Parts: sequence; C-alpha cells; structure tokens
Amino acid sequence: MDAREGAAGASESPPRTAENRDSCREDCDYKQESILGGNEVKSTAVVKYSAAPPPAAYARLQEKTDLKLPPANWLRRISQLGQTGATSLGTSKKSKPFSSFGMAYDFIDCIGNDVDVVSDSENIKKLLKIPYSKSHVSMGVHRIGRTLLLDELDIQELFMTSSQTGDWNWLKELYQRLVDPKWQRKKKSREQFYQKAILSKFLYYSINGDCGAEAVPTPIVQPADTHSQENPIEVEESSWPAPLRTPASVPEDGNPQQQGNVPLGATYVLEQVASTPKEQNLTTFLNEGENSQGLKNDFVRNILWTFEDIHMLVGSNMPIFGGGKYPAVSLRLRDSNKPINILTGIDYWLDNLMCNVPELVMCFHVNGIVQRYEMIKTEDIPNLDNSSFSTKVVKDIAQNILSFLKANCTKEGHTYWLFKASGSDIVKLYDLTTLCEETTEDKYQNPFTMPVAVLLYKVASNMMMKKVQNRKHHGIIRTLLLNCIKLLGKERHPQFVQIIASANYMISELFQLDEPPKQDENGSTLNDNSDSYSEDEDLPVDSDENGSFSNGSDPSDDNKAVAIIKSVGELSVPEKYKSTHQIRGLKVVDGSIKKESDLPAADPSIPIPLKYADESECTGHKALKKQIALFLDKVGPAHETLKLPSQSGMIPDTWQYQMKLNLIFKASRAYFILSDAATTLQKYGRALRYIKLALQSLDAYCCLINNLSPEVLFFLSQCLTLNGDIQLMLAQNASNRAAYQEEYNYQTREDQEILHSLHRESSCQAFSWATELYMDLEYQLSVSCKCYEAANELLHSCDQKVHVVEQHTQVLKRLGNSRNEVGVFYMNQAAAVQTEGTASKGITAVEQELWKKSFSYFEKGIQDFETIEDETNAALLLCNTGRLMRLCAQAHATTGSNLKRGEFSPEEALYYNKAVDYYLKAMRSLTRWEKHPAVWDSVKWELSTTYFTMATIEQDYAPLSRKAQEQIEREVADSMMKSLKYCDIHTESARQPLCQYRAATIHHRLASMYHNSLRNQVGDDHFRKQYRSLADLHYNKAVKLFQFLKDAPSELLRVQLERVAFSEFQMANQNSNASKLKTLSGALDIIIDSEYSFQLIQSELSCAQAQQENCHAHHDGNVSENDSSSLNEEEIVKLVSMFEARLSFLLFQLIKLLTSKRKGSGNSDDQIILKNYKHAYSTLLRATADKDTPLIQRVEVILSLLKQLSSGLSVDETGSV
Repeated sequence: MDAREGAAGASESPPRTAENRDSCREDCDYKQESILGGNEVKSTAVVKYSAAPPPAAYARLQEKTDLKLPPANWLRRISQLGQTGATSLGTSKKSKPFSSFGMAYDFIDCIGNDVDVVSDSENIKKLLKIPYSKSHVSMGVHRIGRTLLLDELDIQELFMTSSQTGDWNWLKELYQRLVDPKWQRKKKSREQFYQKAILSKFLYYSINGDCGAEAVPTPIVQPADTHSQENPIEVEESSWPAPLRTPASVPEDGNPQQQGNVPLGATYVLEQVASTPKEQNLTTFLNEGENSQGLKNDFVRNILWTFEDIHMLVGSNMPIFGGGKYPAVSLRLRDSNKPINILTGIDYWLDNLMCNVPELVMCFHVNGIVQRYEMIKTEDIPNLDNSSFSTKVVKDIAQNILSFLKANCTKEGHTYWLFKASGSDIVKLYDLTTLCEETTEDKYQNPFTMPVAVLLYKVASNMMMKKVQNRKHHGIIRTLLLNCIKLLGKERHPQFVQIIASANYMISELFQLDEPPKQDENGSTLNDNSDSYSEDEDLPVDSDENGSFSNGSDPSDDNKAVAIIKSVGELSVPEKYKSTHQIRGLKVVDGSIKKESDLPAADPSIPIPLKYADESECTGHKALKKQIALFLDKVGPAHETLKLPSQSGMIPDTWQYQMKLNLIFKASRAYFILSDAATTLQKYGRALRYIKLALQSLDAYCCLINNLSPEVLFFLSQCLTLNGDIQLMLAQNASNRAAYQEEYNYQTREDQEILHSLHRESSCQAFSWATELYMDLEYQLSVSCKCYEAANELLHSCDQKVHVVEQHTQVLKRLGNSRNEVGVFYMNQAAAVQTEGTASKGITAVEQELWKKSFSYFEKGIQDFETIEDETNAALLLCNTGRLMRLCAQAHATTGSNLKRGEFSPEEALYYNKAVDYYLKAMRSLTRWEKHPAVWDSVKWELSTTYFTMATIEQDYAPLSRKAQEQIEREVADSMMKSLKYCDIHTESARQPLCQYRAATIHHRLASMYHNSLRNQVGDDHFRKQYRSLADLHYNKAVKLFQFLKDAPSELLRVQLERVAFSEFQMANQNSNASKLKTLSGALDIIIDSEYSFQLIQSELSCAQAQQENCHAHHDGNVSENDSSSLNEEEIVKLVSMFEARLSFLLFQLIKLLTSKRKGSGNSDDQIILKNYKHAYSTLLRATADKDTPLIQRVEVILSLLKQLSSGLSVDETGSV
C-alpha cells in the first residue's frame, strides 16, 4: 500500500512530497473554516492512506436521462476507477465485522495513545444519529489503551451463520433472553435493491464523462426474494466470519536456515523470529490469520479525523469527484418526491466533514429520470429546509457517547456490545466476555479473541520498538501484554504459544533493574505504575485528557455486565458522562517442544539442592585449573553451530530455539542485576546465589549455541568479574559466614522453575567451581582470583571497543587487587608460623612455600597494575613485597644455643636490602608526592622503618665476628641517616608525632654510638674530636625533638642523663679546676633543663593517682583498663634514682671546687652560689635518705630543687627564699 498524509480535500491528487505537506494542511484549515462557518465546531481531516486514483471529473447528466438503464460500462473495470473496481466506488460498501482491526494493524502507531476511536465512517454516523433515529444500532466495542475500536455487529448475519453451523446458538439464546424473545430474520425489501442499483448506474454515468453514452438495451432484472436473485452488488458484502478455528499445528522440524551469532539486543516482537522458516515465521502467521479472518483493511481511504477534541481514525468508501472549478465534490442521488430529512442531512454533512469535501452536488430524479442538479456547500447543509440541525448538539452527542463508552468499556481484551433496539430510546452496553465466561462449555468462544489479542500484541511490540521510550509508558505496555497472554492461554489456544512466549519475553524486558526510577519536577516517580503492580489485581483503567474514567460510585458496578443509557435524549446534554515473566516464557517454550523420549518431569515443589562442594575433591589448585581450562575451551572461539537437536529436543533455527535463547539470556541478565544489587547491600550470600543462577543460565545458553558472540562473551566476563567480587568479599567477611550460608541456601519457587527449565538443556555445572560457598578461606581467595583470570581471558576474544577496554581495565585492577589479597593471606600465614616459634628450630619447608606463593601473587599483581598503568596500586603491591622481604629477614635471624638473639646475619642484610629495593621501586612508580600523597607518605615511612630496623639490629647485635667495629659504625650511621632522610618531621599529619619520635630516637642512638666510640678511642685526637662533636650535635637534636613530644618524658630524661655522663667523661680528662668547673656547670645546666621532663612525669603520675583514687571511691580495687598513662613506673624509678645520684655528684663536685676557689678569692657571687649549692645538696640528701618515699613526692622534691637552682636566689639556712 502507498501510505501518505495530506489534506483530505485533495486526497485524490497525486502523492505529495514532504515539502508541500505544510501548505496542504494550511489549505485544509482554511477550507475547514469556510465549511463550518463561524467555527461552531472544529474539524480537521488528514488522509493517512488512499487507494483511489486522482478524482475523476464528474459529468452532469442530461435531463430525462433514464437511470434505470445501465450504461455500457456498468460493472466493468475502468482505468479511472483504479484497482478498487466499480463496486467500491459505486456503493456505500458494507464494512466487514473486523474492519477497525484492519485499520489498527495498518496504523499501529496511532493505537493506544493518540487516537480515541477507530471505526468505519458508517458506524460513526450511526452513533451520532442515535438521538434522531429510531433504527436499531448494534456494534462491537473493544478497548486498546485509550483507543476504542468500533465494528458493526450484524446479528442478522451472525444468527444466520449460527443456524447453519450451530456455533453461535449461545449468543442467539442470550439475545433472545436479554433483548428480543421473538427474534426472526428480517428480509431485505425490493426497494433497497432498487435504490442501490440506480445509485450504482448513476455513478457510472457520472464517471463515464460521456453524456451520450449508450445504455444497454437489456431490461433491468428486478431482484427476487430468493438468494440467487439478489443484486450482483450484494455479493461484495462480507459475511460474518465463523468462530476462530484452530489452524494446523506449526511443524516442529522445518528446514533450518543457516544461523550466525544470535542477536541479543531488544529483538522483540515480530522481528524476533523473522529469521525462522516461513511456516514458523510469526509475521507470516499473523498476516495469514488476518486475511483468513477478514481483518484486511480494504477501505478506499483512511482518514485521521479530529472532531472537536475527539481524534478518530475512520475508513471511508465515499466517492469523491473533481475537475474544473470544483476540485472535490461529493455526488448524491435524491428522489424529488422524498424531501431531505434530518437524518439524511447529518449523514451528508458528516461524510463531507470526514473527507474534508467542501461542496455537495445533488442530482434529483423522479422514478429514475434525471430532473436537475443542485450545488450545496457543506457548511450550509445543517440549515437546509426540513433537515436543519444544530452542529453544537451533534458535537455534544459525540463527546457524551465517547465518555459513556470510555467510562464503561474499561477492560482491555473484553468484547462489549453496544445495542439499541428499533424504536427504543434505551442504549445498552453488554460485556459479552463476562457473560460468556459464565458458561463452561468450550463452544462458547468469542470470535474477537484472536484479533484483539494480536492487536494488543502488535501495539505493545510497536511501542517497545520505538527508539525513544518514556519509562512511564512501560505500565501501558505491560498491561497490553498481560491482557494478550490472558486471552491466549496456551490451554485454550495452544497454537499461539509463540506469541505467548514473545509477550512474556517483552514483559521481562520492561524490568530495567539497573536503572533507578526517574522523577519529574514535582519529585513523583514517573514509572511508579510500571514498577509496582500485581498481575492478580484488576488492570487499571487508562485515562485521557478529561481525567480517569470509573464505572460508577458503587464498587459493585464493576462486576456488572450491562451498562445503560436510559434515554437517548441525555446524549445531547453537554458533559453528561464525563468523568515475573521469563519463567512463563520458558514454560511455554518447553511445553511446545515435542520429543519421543522426553525428560522425566521434575517436581517444581522439590528444591534443587545447593549443597557445598566437597572440598577434598574440588579445593585443590590442580582441580581448579582443570575446571577453568575446560570452561575456557567450551566458550572459546569455535566451530559452526551444530544442527542437531538440543538435549530437550529443540531443533536449531526454530522459533522455540530462538525464543528460549533470548529468554535464557534475559534471565541471566536479570539475575546478574539482582546479584549486583545484593552486593551493594552487602548481602553476599544472596548475591552468590543470584550470580550462580546467572552463570547456570549462561551455561545452558552455551549448550544451545557454540559460537558465542562477542556480546555474550563480554557479559560472561561481567558475570565472572562480579562472582570474583562476591567471593572476595565473602573471604573478607568470614565472621558472618553463618548468615551468608542461610542466604545462599534459600530458594524461591521462581528460581526452582527456571532451574528445571535450564536443566532440560544442560547439567549447569560448568561454573560450579566458581559459585559454591566454600568454607576454606584460602580457596575462596583462589576462586576469586581465578574468576578474574577467566574474565580477562574472555575479554581478549571481544572486539576492542571502548566499553571492552574499560571493562578490561576494571578486570585487571580487580585481578591485581585479588592477587594482592591472596599474597597478603600467605604472608600472614608465614608470619603466624614464625610467631608460633617454629622459626627457632630453623626455617621450615612450609614457611618457604608460603613465601614463594606470596611472592608469586605479589609479582603477578604488580604486572597487572603496570599493564593498566595504575602506578598507585603497583606501588602498594611493591610495598607489600618489601614487607614480605622484611618478614623473610626476620625469619633468618640467628639464635644461639640458649635461644638468645645472635649477630646480625648476612641473610638478614640481604632480605632487608631487597625490601629497600622494592620500596625504592614503589617511590619511583609514584614519581612525585602530588600524585597520591597518602601512598607516597606510606611508602616513605615503610622505607624509613626498614632502614631504621636494619640499623638498630646491626647496632644492637653487631656482627663483630666478621666485621670491624669501625665498619659496623659506618654502616649503622649510613642506615640511620637514610632512615632520617625518609622520615618527614615537618609536614603536619597524623604520622608527624611518630616521625618526630623516630627522628629523635635516631639522633639519640647516633649520639650514644659516637659517645661510646669516644670512650673506646685511644690516641687519635682527630677522631676523638670528631666523635665528641658528632655526639654533642646528635644529643642536642635528640633533646630538641623529644621536647616537641609530650608523651616521651622518659626518653628525654634518659638523653639528658647521657649528656651529663658525656660531660662527666670530658671532666675526667681535664686537669685544671677552671676547666672542670666550667664542665660541671654545663652539666648542671643540663640537669636544670630536665625540669620539663619531670613536669610531664608529675602530670602523668597525678592523673594515674587521681584515677586510682576514683576507682577506690567506687569500691573497685582494680585500676581502670582505660588508664591513659603511658609511663613505665619501674623505668621512671630507675631514672629518678640515677638522676638524684648524678645531681648529688655534680653538687658535691661543684661545692668542692667553689670551696677551694673561695680560699683564693673572696668573690661575693661565688659565695651566694656556693651557699645555694650547699642548701640544694643538703635538701637532696635528706630527701633521698628515706627509701620509702613515694615516687611522686620524690619528683616534686626534684622539681623544687631544679627551680631553686635555676632561680639562683639566696636562701637562708631554713631553706626559705
């Protein structure tokens, strides 16, 4: 068919191009105003399709032309008439009972949303003439979305068929019970045949264009009452079709076509099975069904007519003529003896409006003899004498009838019967579906079942195929498909299993669980209706611009099968009446497969056990590698698809095969999304169960098709990646394993049914190595790693598109992370072995094996991150490798026969140096601090720790048996300085106090080392001077750093005491009293500077004492576990005792030197200082005399003395200042 749009008034002109369509519509609007005059009603008509040739120029017949004589060309095919033939133009052809369905199939885009009514123009006119006419009205009404389909329900033809076949006796009985108990067939009168005959001849005379055309001399044969004597034109009228017959079963073993990769996009509806053989092609099947049931659209033209706010798709066969100054006119033949009444006027007016014809040419005759012609404008028709009517009233009638139908025809799939008996004012609407369901006999079958179901399916599939979908329409699509499935139950219509399976597949496609619902500007969810529904509930009533329709205020009205307009007069009163699917698809497909030795039916009520795998058989790495190798070989690049039947008996290239492939793949995607959502919710047991079902679905899919497409391989890679994520998270959350096990073992009935369908095609064990909930932590980590490895292998078989490259990056990142986790696991295992004391007997083979495994995983993980240029994660794995090397170094520490630590061994040095190398590589990988500050600082700290540990061990356990003291000191100093280099004490961070403490400790250790070297150095003054300078330098730096810290008073006090000892050592080598006095004064200054340490110690001791007293007050003798004091009181006692001794010694020596100096000179300042020293010395002696003095009192005495010594004030003998 040639479909085009344009103005209806010019519908008979040649097809127009896209450039002049707008101008056509402008012309239409202009003509419309002139036609309707005053804009009482608004009308627009656009031709959607026209099968007629350009308008034929009509010819005025000469007066006295006898229309009873046929023209020479009567009933012959004329080129001007086109392919439609004379009868189509020559009669107001009676529509077929399914004519609206034919139009709906052709203009599927308009159905369900854009159009309110689809019908024959004759039916529209009948409805609008109801208040004026006493004749009967009988129409079938169906609802598709917001669209109503109206068809003439000719009970005369229907009951005539019933009397012949007996198929419609139930409806005849219903009619006789509810409408007319004494129904009899009404015969057509001779007058009706006579009027049709002269109208046909009149039109042929007019089309002929030859006024002198000779008439056929054969006399007119008047039709008789018998059927054989009826007018030939009557043959063109359609008879009512028989009830839907079951077509021959679709053969199962058609000739398979060559098949490539199965398309996995949204191949819904008709295209979904277009590649199957002809006898199984759904499109062909539906088209043949349409033709056999009389569903073909055979109107001359289809018009989209907008009458006020009502949008209608109408079919019309009205002849339109043109030519000369009248481009479009309609021809009417009237008997001069019969005046035009109001029904005729409305009929003519509506015909011209629907076809947008501006003028009417009326030919008057008397007994078939032409008398005259009259030209009438369409806008003047309502004002003709004897036939005047109000266009506004007609408009109100149309709106109220539509409101009545929409308010009561609410259920899609139901057949409604609109009936008005002859001479009655009451219009009734019967729900034939509800009345039909009251009986249980199979012969009570609705003839509209198949057309309605197919139309529901076509409308839904058309909406699904649109590139731009609004999610709020998904509820409409689902409602259409659910009604289609309900109508085509496979028990009642087993021949439609293909449509049922496809409809279930489309419903499953509506669920986009990976996309959150969108919201409109008001915050309301656009697709709430589509995401929350129950299939057992009544389907919601759609609404149009005027709001939602309801069946009345009484809820019981919903169950009524009859709605009534009590009086047709009400129609002229304005606004009187305004107001889980993959499973089903798989079951349908499985049920349609026939096989001689069918599998034993599994009981869906018996759960398929999801037992744990026997770890003794499957947890070995060799077994795991073998399973993965078999899996990769199965899904690898392949051979041609086998043309053998599947395990369930399906033959490739059949619709069952194609549909089941799509349904299985859809099920796997749904389970994948559910698993991903459960992972987000940290429901890892549930997530593993869902991903297991997804992979079992893919296993069945792989059994049905061997050469997997890149898209399937990509999705399989995604599933394995998610499976790896879940196994990794299960390993990291082993404490909740009982809850995860309960989630994993739970099975729904839906899961069981899908599994039973999958097991018809496969054992579903190809991925069992990856989807079991293992108890062994090591094996869980290994399975996670192997899943990522398998996903990585699969991605190499996919086209390297952008999304594949991104997925490959993500998989390698996860693989590297998983290998890091496994490496850390083995490293911790090795550390546990070492901690248990096994290492004291030497390094065992188990420990070495754990090191090798850990190192291997770390090394592979580093390669993965380097492949995707992830420097940060590569640096972290290098850092972990360095930690492993340090663990190896610790294991190689030598022990003596008494289990004491031996000398620093070469093996320790080797592994510590390897650790340093890995840390340096990590820093080179990061290149600069700004790239990732946290990781950079962490690596620097670990590197500093390694140098510090190595230097500390070498200093404390010097390898004197194989190295000289000087060499050891140089190595220790070098390592300490390198550790100090990577210890950042200036940057403010959480680690800054640790860095400051380590730096202070390094300076302290270096100062102690140089102090010790100075003591042991004999003879060489250069080295002595150098050691003295270095020791003094590092002591000063250590004191300065320890003073920054408030939690290291013991370390600060120890450094100060070592400085005092260093000064005493220097004094021992001095000869003059002046030098000694100077050195002792410097040492005393160091003692006085220790006041800050004792203040910190006093504060800590006071807090501990107060906390202890608080505990005693609450009758609790135990000290609180949350004691914040970090002091080691035993160590403090030793340091205080040592401090008291050194202070006593210094004061004594200073008193001696000042006393000897006093004899030589009488300096008054020296006298004051001497007196102060003596008082301090005596106070100290009295304080230290009592050995039982509490520590805090001793500290307080020391603080008091230090304050006195620092003040330098004179005191009296009593000690008062």
